[in-house]
Amino acid sequence: MTKGQDTHASLVDAAISFASEEGLAGITIGKLAEKVGMSKSGLFAHFSSKENLQVEVLKGAIDRFVVRVVSPALKAPRGEPRITALFERWLAWRDMLPGGCIFAVASVELDDKPGAARDLLVASQRDWMETIATAARIAKKEGHFKRDLDVDQFAHEFYCLGLGQFHVSRLLRDPKGDQRARTAFDRLIRDARRHTSS
Repeated sequence: MTKGQDTHASLVDAAISFASEEGLAGITIGKLAEKVGMSKSGLFAHFSSKENLQVEVLKGAIDRFVVRVVSPALKAPRGEPRITALFERWLAWRDMLPGGCIFAVASVELDDKPGAARDLLVASQRDWMETIATAARIAKKEGHFKRDLDVDQFAHEFYCLGLGQFHVSRLLRDPKGDQRARTAFDRLIRDARRHTSS
């Protein structure tokens, strides 16, 4: 990695942390320049526009998510253990940035704002849901989940549990948020199993 690439990567890291607290809309080249102690013109040379900065932040966050959540979970045994690992790593993701899950923050800001940043966020979340659905398909093949399980419905409910847990923990500050999310996840798994246990 060249010095310029190293500087760019460091700036993206700082911007990801900043955006997790201030939101994508709250991060500008001027504010980031002030935070990292760099001139606006120097920072502009790296990103050239606020939209490019937002896209770079999301790309960097997606890379982090894959490294810290998806890749480690995919090392778990195929089937139900892997799905549990995906869920647990996702719960832990909330605490890996100072402001929590940057994707949850960005989804509120970008849901009705067309553009490159929204397109990237939508693609990343669809990829995440497909990762969950694929893990559920594998669980069916392994005989852990029932053969007629609707994996897309399973992925939808898994995804909603994770997002709900973020809001309950971060917004409502419910100390039982994680416990309640795990209880709901356990019920989802029980319903999906080939042989439902009581």
